[in-house]
Amino acid sequence: MLLRIAPSSLRDLVCALPARLKAVGFSERVKIAATLPMSPEIEHLISLQRTDREIQRLKAEIAELPKRVAAIEEKLAGTKAGLEKARAAVKGDEAARRKYETAITDLRQKISKYRDQSLDVKTNEQYKALLHEIQFAEQEIGSNEDKVLELMVNTEVREKEVKAAEVELKAETAEIEKEKTIAREQTAKDEKALAEWTVKRDSARSAVDPDLLRHYDRVLKFRGSGIAEVLDQKCTGCSVMLRPQIYNELCGGKLIICDSCQRILYYDPSKEAPAEQKADKTSRRRAHPKIDASLAWYYRGEYRDAGEVFLSFANSGGMAARRIFDAATGRKLGETLIREGGYRQAFPEDLDDSIRLNGHWADSEQDEWDNELPSNVLDALQRDLDLARAEAASQPPREAATSPSSVAS
Repeated sequence: MLLRIAPSSLRDLVCALPARLKAVGFSERVKIAATLPMSPEIEHLISLQRTDREIQRLKAEIAELPKRVAAIEEKLAGTKAGLEKARAAVKGDEAARRKYETAITDLRQKISKYRDQSLDVKTNEQYKALLHEIQFAEQEIGSNEDKVLELMVNTEVREKEVKAAEVELKAETAEIEKEKTIAREQTAKDEKALAEWTVKRDSARSAVDPDLLRHYDRVLKFRGSGIAEVLDQKCTGCSVMLRPQIYNELCGGKLIICDSCQRILYYDPSKEAPAEQKADKTSRRRAHPKIDASLAWYYRGEYRDAGEVFLSFANSGGMAARRIFDAATGRKLGETLIREGGYRQAFPEDLDDSIRLNGHWADSEQDEWDNELPSNVLDALQRDLDLARAEAASQPPREAATSPSSVAS
């Protein structure tokens, strides 16, 4: 049998939901949130972000393909240039060899001329001079013949290089043409997919409230994403912890924007482990801070007008220093305050309704942090706070002491 709910009753139920969520524990809030449908606005934004990311990927791939083709063509041009250089070297060797061969021919003609002249000389001096010219010409011939032989050897090597380069160019040309064809086909495929995703994007954008869409676009431009999921009470976009009140409102279906990164947040209860499981898994592993330690960290859920804070105390030389940090962002609130005595005597008002946490960071190290907790310190404090809460939740309730009057009755 179907249960029909009048629109007015459904509206009253939704309006009463935040109050109901505040009135129950964490595990009950998760159970209630798990039964609620995700906001249509959030569903449209998730779809829009998925579409935007795919469009960005396709545009990047399309923009990259011409660079890939240019790199392919540059590689081919380099191979062609190498081949032309090798061919030019062969031609240069051939020209040099012809030059030396011509010089050898000229020198042999000179030797023949000098020998003919030696038959007509009248004195020994003239004969010796001609003989010297003949010897010099013969030496030049020997030197040129050595150069011709060297060039012939070089030519053989370079001709082999030319043939190898021609074979390489032929194979590379075929491979590059194949790669260029694949690149062109991929570009056409991506452009077609881009057109389809653009249509989907326009459809998704039309379903989102204009003001919310402008906020999404603005954050997307600067952050690369406009919406982020919340896991373990953290924004997955910037890893900043959400305050419990904000987290409760998010679980209740309220539209929440991250104070740190300005992304629109959404919550999927199916990805959250039940609080009971977290307590069973983690409470046994928590180390307890020493009661008399000179360094101490505390958490307070409500501290004056600051809301949730981490308090750092350090005892040194009969003085106590106190620092206050925002529990969500890690930013330091105010200046470091120093009073006389140990921190328990100097700052007793700060220890009410607080949770003692583990912390080992020295006073000098904290001075170097400037005005913000390092991310690893903030994460460690948040983890230890979760463990402390889980440990407290797993403890059995204390039994009330039996009064004499009740015994008598």
